[in-house]
Amino acid sequence: MRSIDPNKIEELPGRKLNPGDTFQFRCHPDLACFNCCCRNLNLFIYPYDVIRLKQRLGISADLFFDRYLHTVMRPGGFFPDMLLQMQEDEEHTCPFLTEQGCSVYPDRPDACRTFPVEQGLLFSSGLRKAELVHFFRPPSFCLGQFENRLLTIEDWALDQEAREYHRMTAHWAEIKALFQENPWGQEGPQGPRAKMAVMATYNMDRFRDFVFNSSFLKRYKVPTSRLESIKDDDVELMKFGFIWVKLFLWGKDDKTIRPR
Repeated sequence: MRSIDPNKIEELPGRKLNPGDTFQFRCHPDLACFNCCCRNLNLFIYPYDVIRLKQRLGISADLFFDRYLHTVMRPGGFFPDMLLQMQEDEEHTCPFLTEQGCSVYPDRPDACRTFPVEQGLLFSSGLRKAELVHFFRPPSFCLGQFENRLLTIEDWALDQEAREYHRMTAHWAEIKALFQENPWGQEGPQGPRAKMAVMATYNMDRFRDFVFNSSFLKRYKVPTSRLESIKDDDVELMKFGFIWVKLFLWGKDDKTIRPR
């Protein structure tokens, strides 16, 4: 998911899809290019993706980060992007691709479900609000774009069981939009506050420990009902983390959590 300048949107590759626009696509094992899209790519991983994948694999968030994620800070950015770390083979294959296909298919990332459509964040004036925009951009090798099947963005989301993923990505987009401005000051994006923000958005194991086993609840007032909901539910904890980051970095108050 990339940040998009509204003034340069027409210069971007691919065809922008407005609501109701259609594109032609169908993917199936009989295509000669089947699974080629799982090689040599930059695959962005969002917070909800981490939750689904670590649960699918039965591993901790720390182990998932160590094995599968590569952190990238883009020039001019103030929050790192998380990329899936490809295998060190000639084709830089996705680590979850096997001879039988995708080994994590029911919990595959949002970017995989959206392909061959790409999502971007379009920032409005003031850089305080972002909306998801979509581009139809199949790679040249993709034969699925020539299949006789017309789809809208909504059709494709339903087909790929991506609605919940898209909702979670939209939640994350609201937070990512705020990082178009520097919240760190002289501390920089490698400082302790930045590490706390990454933990609260991407590492639910560590964030849960931080909330319940540090001085967090002495410093913040959180309704009992919210504490109950985040005790065992990673998705609710992630949403809570988004709210806390807005308060922690920008002072955006919320009835869910208040400083004591």
